[in-house]
Formats: sequence, structure tokens, C-alpha cells
Amino acid sequence: MQTPLWKRLLIWGIVAFGLLYAMPNLFFARVESHNDAAEAAAKAGFATPEQEAAMALWPDWLPSGIVNLGLDLRGGAHLLAEVQVADVYAARIDGLWPDVRDKLRDLRDQIGNVRRVPSPPGELRVQISTPAGLEAAVAAVKSLAQPVITLTGVGQNDLEVTVVDGDIVVQLSEAERAATDDRTIQQSLEIVRRRIDEVGTREPTIQRQGADRILIQVPGIGSAAELKALIGTTARLTFNSVVQVTGDAKAQPGSGNVLLPAQNDKNTFYILEKAPVVSGEDLVDAQPAFDQNGRPAVNFRFNPTGARKFGDYTAANIGRPFAIVLDDEVISAPVIQSHIPGGSGIITGNFTVEESTQLAVLLRAGALPAELVFLEERTVGPELGQDSIDAGTKAAVIAMIAVGLFMWASYGLFGIFANIALVLNMALIFAILSIIGGTLTLPGIGGIVLTIGMAVDANVLVFERIREELRGQKNPIRAIEIGYERAMSAIVDANLTTMISAGTLFFLGAGPVRGFAVTLGIGVVTSVFTALLVTRAMIEIWYAWRRPKTIVV
Repeated sequence: MQTPLWKRLLIWGIVAFGLLYAMPNLFFARVESHNDAAEAAAKAGFATPEQEAAMALWPDWLPSGIVNLGLDLRGGAHLLAEVQVADVYAARIDGLWPDVRDKLRDLRDQIGNVRRVPSPPGELRVQISTPAGLEAAVAAVKSLAQPVITLTGVGQNDLEVTVVDGDIVVQLSEAERAATDDRTIQQSLEIVRRRIDEVGTREPTIQRQGADRILIQVPGIGSAAELKALIGTTARLTFNSVVQVTGDAKAQPGSGNVLLPAQNDKNTFYILEKAPVVSGEDLVDAQPAFDQNGRPAVNFRFNPTGARKFGDYTAANIGRPFAIVLDDEVISAPVIQSHIPGGSGIITGNFTVEESTQLAVLLRAGALPAELVFLEERTVGPELGQDSIDAGTKAAVIAMIAVGLFMWASYGLFGIFANIALVLNMALIFAILSIIGGTLTLPGIGGIVLTIGMAVDANVLVFERIREELRGQKNPIRAIEIGYERAMSAIVDANLTTMISAGTLFFLGAGPVRGFAVTLGIGVVTSVFTALLVTRAMIEIWYAWRRPKTIVV
């Protein structure tokens, strides 16, 4: 029955490793304060006295990984947002007009004058003055089309060009709309994630639901309103040519132009060219700063493409105003005093320090490609989360006591070994969750409680098998060996089917269901380890020490 020395050292090494890495969770608040202070100090490059005091709460030489608490345990905000993908169609078509105009300008001898006429959103309607050149104009516009780069759109182009009542009508093809929808959702997911990560929120849940919805759960944030203020702003920044400044809110901007209000002056309106000179997509950095008068502002910097466009425009338009537009409001319209090379500048306005900081965060994270409409919002208070933790802890303790009493009453000393293994099993679960950065939710606590009951199933099979062998007059050593050997196949089969179920829940489920699946799957692995290896190691130590002639199971 003697297990090789290397195997015994490995078993007890894993147990010691698990206890060490589970230990920080017993001092959750202190370790969390230490981790937050250390992360903030690393980002800033220095530590404040308060951060140094927080970091002193936990030794640096000890593991500091802890289980992250989910929304239902920590409190926070829950949002369900719908992405308005149709807005992207309109923006894409509006941005196509300069290319269409330039393409048709080369055919002016055949088609005459070209002008854009009013059309529904997502549709570009162009009129030419010489109908005889219509076929050549359509062919020229079709040459702007590009192949759709998706598996389902192979062989199709992104533009659909038709003739309606003598006008050329350009819109996105069905294949391109489907591809655009998918890109828009993926881009929105990434930008929402970056915006939340910018403020250092712990373990958010951001995932796609259905065709055009995004589920956002952020533990530790104050309210759903605060979360909406952070991620709901589109923050679409553009730099547009100014056609005219007016005080008439009902002025007609004309084809290819747009009328937008000034952000801080409701009596001033700007007629701008609809197609921007440079857009926020070309931004690579934005930081809060102060202007020459000491007022809050935002410094920005373009990528090489944006810097070239910005430089060329400022060189060609010295003395003319240009508008800085944020979410369909003109926040500033300075006059270009000189050529601005290098692709950097400053956004000034009537900002507070907080507003300039938030604007920098939004611009740095990128603009949402489309508006988010919030269909559901919910705030979970920290008190409710603490109630859930207390209830889950109470349930786990009661379950462990009940199972422990049953095992002790049924199997005596061997039952006590199983109970010790059960405690070690719980420690291993928390150690693994801490190492992988897993998030513990209320359903996850349910998975742990379920694991408590399942963990002793293997010991019951082993101990009952040992009893049968003892009834057959086997000596104690042989009975223990056979009990573990012959029960192993049944234990592995039973836990393998449970692991398959946990895997199915994880890959097909979402949110709380996945939290349950994670703890259940980890619990299956640790249960088999503690039931088959740890309890046997304890029995071997006891047997070598006591050398009993008979055993009672």
C-alpha cells in the first residue's frame, strides 16, 4: 500500500500550494486594498502616502491573488444596450459622397453638372444634367465598389448602384449590411470594454446578446446612471469645414452640408460641410490639459494619415474657421492662423476639469460606431451584495457541517479523513479561482455548495468497497488497496459526465450560468484529487503510525 515517495511529495506539495494561494481570501479587504494601491502606484510611477499605507497591509512576498466578486456579490450596475446599426449605414453612405463626386467630375463632358439630391438615410441619390451620360455615370460609380470580405459574402460587392426616376441611387448591398452589422457590434464591444478598463473597474462582464444587443455588468461601480454616462456617450469627434455662421436655427444648410448648434451658445449655429476633413478614428492619443489661459482643455494627436490630412487642410485654409464637432455639437470653431504640421492640437471649450478628463477618456478609447439605446438598467447595491455573500457563506457552512456529521457517523475515523479532505478541497477551489482570476457569483457559490455534497460521493464508494473486502476476510492493507483500485473507474466515469455537463453550460451559457459552470468544473477536478489521493495519503500515514490489526469502516 506504500505510495512512492515522489508521489506523496507531489500530493502534499499541491495541497500546501493550494492552502498558500487560498489564504489571501481570508483577508479579502486588506489584500484588495493592497492590490488596488499597488496597481495605481505602478500606473502613476510613484506611490502616495495613502497608497504606501495600503500596500503595507499585506506582505509583498506572499501571494496576493484573490477571487473577484461578481455583480450580485459586490454590487454594481447592469445594462442591456441595443446598438443602432442603421446609423452606420447612413454615416457610411454620407462619407461616400466625396468619392462619388470626384469620380463623376472626370466625366463632366459626358454627364454635365452633378449634384446630390435629398434622399432617405442610408441612401445616396445623385442627379446629372445630361441624361445621355447616365450609363457612363453608373459604370463610374460602380467602379467604387469593393468585394465583401466575409465567408457568406463571397462574390458580392459592398455597393448596390441603381437608377430610379433618372437619378443614380447608391446604397449598401445586403451582404455588406450583414458584414457591417457584425463589425459594428464587435467594434462596440471593444470600445465599451476599453472605456470601462480606462477607469480601472474590476472584472466587468461585456458580451454580445442576440443580433444587436450588448450585456454590460460592472461590479463595484456606483450606479447604472454612472455607467451610462461613461459608455453611453458616442464621443464622435470630427473636424469640418465651416461654410457659414448663423443665428437661424431653421436655416437651410443646402445639399452636402449640415446645420449644427454651438455647444455653449444656443443662439449660434454653424453650417458645415457634411463630409469631415479628419475624424476621431485617426486619433491616437488624447490627454486632459490646460490652455494658455489656464482653462481645462484636451490635447490630441493624430496618426500619420490624420496628421497629413490635418496638415494639408490647415495649409490650404489659413484665415478660415474650421469646426471641432463632438456628437453633433460644435465645441469650438477657431480660425486657422497658420499651417499646423505634426498632427497635434488642443480642444478648448467651457470645460470643467472633470469634463476634460472624461472627454479625454472617451476620445482615447475611441468613438462608438453607433448610438447605444439602453433597454434595461439595474443597480445592485453593495448591501444587497453583502447579504448574498452572507447567505451563500451560511449555506456552505451548514452544508459542510451536515456532510461532515454524516461522514463521521457513517465511517468513523475514515469519515474524519474525508472531512479533512473536504476542507482541503474547498481551499483548492478558491486557490484555483484566485490564480486564474475567476469571478465568483451567487450561482458560483451554488456550484461550490453542490461540490460539497458531490465531493464525498467518491469517498462513500471507496469506503463501501473497503467494507465489502473486509467482510470477505481480506486483511486491512489489501482491503484498502482494493477499495481504492476498484472504486476508481466508477468515480472517474461519474465525474467525467459531470465535467461534460459543466463544459456544456460554460460554452453555451452566459453570465451567471457560466459562473456556476466554472466552480462546478473546478470542484469536480479538486474533488477527484482529494477523494482518491489525499484521503489515501492520510490513511497511509495513519496506518504506518498505528499499525492496527483490524480496521472498522
